[in-house]
Amino acid sequence: MRLLVTGAAGFIGSNFVRYWLDRHPHDHVVAYDLLTYAGNRDSVPDEVPFVQGDIGDLELTSRTLAEHEADVIVNFAAESHNSLAVLDPGLFARTNVLGTQLLLEAARAADVSRFHHISTCEVYGDLALDTDEMFTEESPYRPRTPYNASKAAADHYVRSYHQTYGLPTTITNCSNNYGPFQFPEKVIPLFVTSALDDRPLPLYASTANRREWLHVLDHCRAIELVLNRGGPGETYNVGSGVEKSIEEVADAVLEHTGKPASLKTIVPDRPGHDRRYLLDSSKIRNELGWRDEIAWDDGIAQTVQWYADRRDWWEPLRDRAPVDEAAWR
Repeated sequence: MRLLVTGAAGFIGSNFVRYWLDRHPHDHVVAYDLLTYAGNRDSVPDEVPFVQGDIGDLELTSRTLAEHEADVIVNFAAESHNSLAVLDPGLFARTNVLGTQLLLEAARAADVSRFHHISTCEVYGDLALDTDEMFTEESPYRPRTPYNASKAAADHYVRSYHQTYGLPTTITNCSNNYGPFQFPEKVIPLFVTSALDDRPLPLYASTANRREWLHVLDHCRAIELVLNRGGPGETYNVGSGVEKSIEEVADAVLEHTGKPASLKTIVPDRPGHDRRYLLDSSKIRNELGWRDEIAWDDGIAQTVQWYADRRDWWEPLRDRAPVDEAAWR
């Protein structure tokens, strides 16, 4: 297989590149990334061909596909931080919506055998804290933030290119990922790096709000199965079923760093703060045989240790974060 991986210098993309080459050492993988503030060239192995570019650059993506004879696109490229989307919603429309459409156009012209798009549980909206409801692949899209809306629009474009042009597309909607190589603006690496330096851990005031947590390598396994066995035009939810409140996440980080609970600091909620997400992943489990393999207790311990060992990776990135999570009013 010859893959073009977009957003390859980001968190999930870089983990996927490493995972794929470990599992398929004879495949040809090309990393493509714009290297915005959240992209890090050091997250991609040196031996992987790297192209710095925007997915919205139709000429460059088309030329890259042709030069590397790539027949599969795995699209991780996206602006993904909800807080930044509140401050700059237009950026998310340009990258996540128009960028995805132009990448689809390059894929159609190149006649690729698969266009796989990574999406999020957040396109479905949020759930009440006191319900046992879950989102299925048939749940209506009800995005509540500019980031959610941009990802929802991108999903619609991906499906439309399958229905209109016959492009063999697949989509995975995943729950919150965690693991190594995640930019320190996101909540788990933010908490870990803050705790390691005895800085406050900013908890939004709605501390009971919950998220479903999926280790990034379990997500990579799911994408591998979808690429190999998923049906064109299909969407698959990928989640672990493990829910944790923001306070439970903070407590786990403090336990594994040996830091005091006094570091927890309550800050105002950001606008549009969703209450809860939970995915019904029975489709990918029953049809493709996927199972999450990394338990939360093991995964969070391994993740905390990774950041403790890799200051060389995250310390240069810390000051790049464009949003102060403690500054909402």
